[in-house]
Amino acid sequence: MTTNLLDFDLEGLTAYCEQLGEKRFRATQLFRWIHQRGASDFDQMTDLAKSLREKLKSRAHITALPVVTEHVSADGTVKWLFDVGDGNAVESVFIPEDDRGTLCVSSQAGCAVGCRFCSTGHQGFSRNLTTGEILAQLWYAEHALRKRLGTDERVISNVVMMGMGEPLQNYGALVPALRAMLDDHGYGLSRRRVTVSTSGVVPMMDRLAKDCPVALAVSLHAPNDPLRDNLVPLNKKYPIAELLDACLRYLEFAPRDFITFEYCMLDGVNDQPEHARQLIELVRARGDGKSWCKFNLIPFNPFPASGLLRSPAARVTEFANLLNNAGIVTTVRKTRGDDIDAACGQLAGDVKDRTRAAERMARQRTITLKQVS
Repeated sequence: MTTNLLDFDLEGLTAYCEQLGEKRFRATQLFRWIHQRGASDFDQMTDLAKSLREKLKSRAHITALPVVTEHVSADGTVKWLFDVGDGNAVESVFIPEDDRGTLCVSSQAGCAVGCRFCSTGHQGFSRNLTTGEILAQLWYAEHALRKRLGTDERVISNVVMMGMGEPLQNYGALVPALRAMLDDHGYGLSRRRVTVSTSGVVPMMDRLAKDCPVALAVSLHAPNDPLRDNLVPLNKKYPIAELLDACLRYLEFAPRDFITFEYCMLDGVNDQPEHARQLIELVRARGDGKSWCKFNLIPFNPFPASGLLRSPAARVTEFANLLNNAGIVTTVRKTRGDDIDAACGQLAGDVKDRTRAAERMARQRTITLKQVS
């Protein structure tokens, strides 16, 4: 069985080449061919010794994930469905903007966290993706888009680990993938332009701060524990106070001087003025009076199984104004790709569930959220 070289960051590829009796600089050359040039044919790698190319042909391969479908939105957003085998498929989304191109990458086939408002969570969980499967999404998207646009320049300037899955529950595969994204011999992305989104896996937040600090986005979605317990079940293990303390610890290592809090606006559930006031109190109680976080309000993208509705635009604006007027920088996320189900919270892929998520979610929907708001 041959090795897929997409499974390695530069350190891992160096160790692999050393096993083949090759020097370190050969790994750097090979890494550049794979990630900077998008090469998958060893014969294309003309500055590699022929003897090394022959070794690689018999022992290794560079293989992207099979593309099941590709959809292009009216606003230019592109969504790919990638086959990861055994009945599972994951989705990635490219979002073009005037000043950047952002790729939303999946880290798991499904998700075990089970957030009420996320269609991925309603599909359940099958397995973690490998480092190669995470990187293959970027590798394919970057070089497919370059070819489509007729350019040799980098197209993807930002990566957000906000696709299917909880990235910090797949830590061992995530970190090498992040390192390949950041490596100057790979994609050369800035730490400020690579974002990991987490629902709050506190121990792994602390590890990431030391191992590979990139921008951090935290899925908060509620200002108090009873409500967040219902919306984000992981809160029962890592409640809000513990989560916010971890955020402040992360700031000591972070490439930005703030943490982004994601907050999905749910009609009548978490969108009332009282909820905004509770958030203001949470923020003011920490940070020693400094501005240490930003809020990104996300219009909910409804799907039938959730039993939830999107907050009216006027209420979202009122909520944002309350936070902004309190000195907390707050933006409202622009919905992109909703005509191809590529907007935030809509990625579902195709998951061979091992967690009986549909059954659990059905029971959860019987709880009246307003009673705990």
